[in-house]
Amino acid sequence: MNIGPSNGASNSHCTIAATATALPPHTMTRDDVKYYLGRVFDIPERRLEALMAIVDNAQVNKRYSIFPIEYTVEPRPLSKTNEEYIQHAVKLGQQAAEECLERAGLRADEVDLIITVSCTGFMIPSLDAHLINLMGFRPNVRRMPFTELGCAAGAMALGRAADYLKAHPGGNVLIISVELPSLTFQRKDISQANLISSILFGDGAAAVVVTGREQKGPRILVSETYTFPDSLDAMGFDLRDSGFHILLSKDVPEMIGLKIRGLVDGFLERQGRKQEDIKGWILHPGGARLLGNVEKELGLCKCDTQPSWDVLSNVGNLSSATILFILQEWLEKRPLKPGEYALAAAFGPGFSAEFLLLQWT
Repeated sequence: MNIGPSNGASNSHCTIAATATALPPHTMTRDDVKYYLGRVFDIPERRLEALMAIVDNAQVNKRYSIFPIEYTVEPRPLSKTNEEYIQHAVKLGQQAAEECLERAGLRADEVDLIITVSCTGFMIPSLDAHLINLMGFRPNVRRMPFTELGCAAGAMALGRAADYLKAHPGGNVLIISVELPSLTFQRKDISQANLISSILFGDGAAAVVVTGREQKGPRILVSETYTFPDSLDAMGFDLRDSGFHILLSKDVPEMIGLKIRGLVDGFLERQGRKQEDIKGWILHPGGARLLGNVEKELGLCKCDTQPSWDVLSNVGNLSSATILFILQEWLEKRPLKPGEYALAAAFGPGFSAEFLLLQWT
């Protein structure tokens, strides 16, 4: 499937120097979800039984939230949840950013571009402006906030970081993703999309340093974006007086499954590569059904994508931060050998897919 020309790989250094993650203190287990589903939502018994089966099949054993579950499920006006979003986005974002910079051996004033990513709240000034004051970034640091790219945004941030470094060799980019989907919980919304989201999504933050300096680590060779035609209704948020109401088509896993083989083959072909060259599959899971469909269409087994399953099981779907959590799993537990290639992919509103080709050095 040809989706147009690629800029190709660059000789510039765009290397992932460090990652870090941060999780809030409160947890929600699978049993907690089962307990509260029937008590929070006014739904018929037969539908509740079907939801219990979905909980078991979702492969999400535990998630984290900024508040205890008893408070999370209580209705609050958008003004209140957005105040909570700003407070905790700054707190978690700073925690992830500071640890990431320390791991990369960088000071805040050595960062040339900050990319902040989130879709589960709203703040102007954006998160990066708050952190400039708190963390000692240079007043002339460049800023790029992403707010409307959903689950694909973490991967897109990596691609835009590489684009910047190809234009500004030797620089440093800090990506900070903070997602607090527990604040979008809607007690009175019994749509299938809201019920599924209450089973899948968890809170958390991740940070990545991408550097233009020569060092060991995964190098970002190239990235591409593909937007599915006529797919605006597949995923997103409907903003109402009561807050964010998720839009999520049940057909998303099948829509991706139908296209993924052609998209991956085309992406790799434009880089002079084949699927056999890929030794690491850094895939945003979305949900168990989506990840299973991608595996099936690409001929992969669970052993090829285990870090994606582990992140889904241990922290749930963290929207844009998920792909960065999975990247950290690969770096810490399954690093590739120098010269080997990995493919990263994430999917989000638009409906869009973002692909990156990485090579370990």
